[in-house]
Amino acid sequence: MRLTTKGRFAVTAMIDLALRQNNGPVTLAAISQRQQISLSYLEQLFGKLRRHELVESTRGPGGGYTLGRKAADITVADIIVSVDEPIDATQCGGKENCLGEGHRCMTHELWAALNAKMVDFLDSVSLQSLVNEQLAKGVVVENAPMIKRAISSAPVVKPIRVNAPNSVFALGGVALSSK
Repeated sequence: MRLTTKGRFAVTAMIDLALRQNNGPVTLAAISQRQQISLSYLEQLFGKLRRHELVESTRGPGGGYTLGRKAADITVADIIVSVDEPIDATQCGGKENCLGEGHRCMTHELWAALNAKMVDFLDSVSLQSLVNEQLAKGVVVENAPMIKRAISSAPVVKPIRVNAPNSVFALGGVALSSK
């Protein structure tokens, strides 16, 4: 099995999201900064996660992403499969044509069995269990600052009204009228 950065980053970002979603929607920019993952890469991954209903998006100020279902109901296998990450150790991609049309290699069954074990294992690990591991390790989840939306504490500054000509022609008219 080759678990590429796509699968690793997707799982990492989902753990980050699950840890922080109790404070409201989590922005990809915040995940990007904390986990050192490219924002554009996260946008691609979260598009796929959203299509598989693992996350939900909220638009506008204060928007971001939340889990599409409970963390206990999302498995690592769900995450990896949703971002198109193959879980396959066979050389032929499971097509059983390792050595050409209709011919399997001598170790095909071994790798196919490994695939089944990997899928079973990844399907047995919930996102919630990964979150619990992080909390047990002492990961600190900062509280997001409350966003003030209605009233600003800054005083309202009214613009100064200047009673002066606003063009050369108006200035000329003022000069002529004062004679």
